[in-house]
Amino acid sequence: MHKHSRRLLRSIGLVCALALGATACGDSDGESSGKSVSESDIKAALEKGGEITVWAWEPTLKKVAADFEKAHPKVKVNLVNAGTNADQYTALSNAISAKKGVPDVAQIEYYAIGQYALSKGLTDLSEFGAGKLAAHYSPGPWSAVQSGTDGVYALPMDSGPMALFYNKKVFDKYGIEVPSTWDEYVEAAKKLHDADPKAYITADAGDAGTTTSLLWQAGSRPYSVTGGTNVKVDFSDQGATTYSDTWQKLLDDDLVAPIAAWSDEWFKGLADGTIASLATGAWMPANLESGAKDASGDWRVAPLPQWKEGGKSSAENGGSSLALPELGKNEELAYAFVEYANSGKGVQSRLEEGAFPATTEDLQSSTFQETKFEYFGGQQANKIFAESAADVADDWSYLPFQVYANSIFNDTVGKAYVSDTKLSDALKSWQDASVKYGKEQGFTVE
Repeated sequence: MHKHSRRLLRSIGLVCALALGATACGDSDGESSGKSVSESDIKAALEKGGEITVWAWEPTLKKVAADFEKAHPKVKVNLVNAGTNADQYTALSNAISAKKGVPDVAQIEYYAIGQYALSKGLTDLSEFGAGKLAAHYSPGPWSAVQSGTDGVYALPMDSGPMALFYNKKVFDKYGIEVPSTWDEYVEAAKKLHDADPKAYITADAGDAGTTTSLLWQAGSRPYSVTGGTNVKVDFSDQGATTYSDTWQKLLDDDLVAPIAAWSDEWFKGLADGTIASLATGAWMPANLESGAKDASGDWRVAPLPQWKEGGKSSAENGGSSLALPELGKNEELAYAFVEYANSGKGVQSRLEEGAFPATTEDLQSSTFQETKFEYFGGQQANKIFAESAADVADDWSYLPFQVYANSIFNDTVGKAYVSDTKLSDALKSWQDASVKYGKEQGFTVE
């Protein structure tokens, strides 16, 4: 897996204009068009051949595209990198609005699916029988591609079940036990920073993706969507309080480094031990290996700390899908490619290239789980990741305008990181701003 920095879209405006125009917002009900595409239809399309254009930044798809073309010689796959997340979404939105140049397949991160599905910008893959693949995927990714409906708006490409990555060398040096709860994590943060004022348990300058993932794990459900346009935004539940109260302790005592993820300073801290742990998705190993090479052998992986002693809950952080934009062409070929890449032989190809699976069969396979990571001192880290994936609750929802909500995170929740604003109050500001925006766009919001 690759960098999931959750860089937020400030360039995209209204959620409905983002896709098919404001008039589409009121008539998306999550129902299929009623069209049915059979396996024989797809087979006939493959035999006939043609071209499809795939917009994606995921590099492991290069091998998948080549293998797909080899298996189906009459099909040409034009793999286009239209930019990473924000850049591609802008280009895709512009193409949809102009009804010109729309790709046949597009990579879309889980948190962004809702805005396209709501405005009928994506084909409901139920028409192709995609519903039968539900059991193939872990709960978090499958729930995400359904986007709170009975439809299937994409097939999961990868996943990001969370774990705690920690620097064992640093922990051992200061006699710090690996925390099993978040309260223990706070105590470990204090012990480390007291022993070495230059060292921090983690870095956190405020990140929407990390915050929503930890809320998810804590049992908070701040978002709900019914009927496509009825939205609830509420950060006052017990899970949100548990999260904000605990994380506030880290902020109050300056126990987290105010360093932005993915920056040069961040990677330097990971390499030299001044940033001693990360709670993030299972796609992180490749980033540590490339960005903090000097720390090879120092790091290990542990289960995510729990909010309650003896608990067993996790959450997703990051991950992408492959979807069929409604205005794309060659739907049968496009779906055949998506199923091949995300459910068929392409999955193994991507795993060999370093991707992290969303497919339960691969997560549970002995070959996958017994893989030894030299970077983690020979640890079989995939066993921890697979267990985490199984512990993800599948009832999490994103807003149909989550991209916008994330884009204002730093203007609201971010204040808790740079001022005396309490995290709970900052979450309320994020809630109020999100509600205001949703109402302005015609959603019924409570």
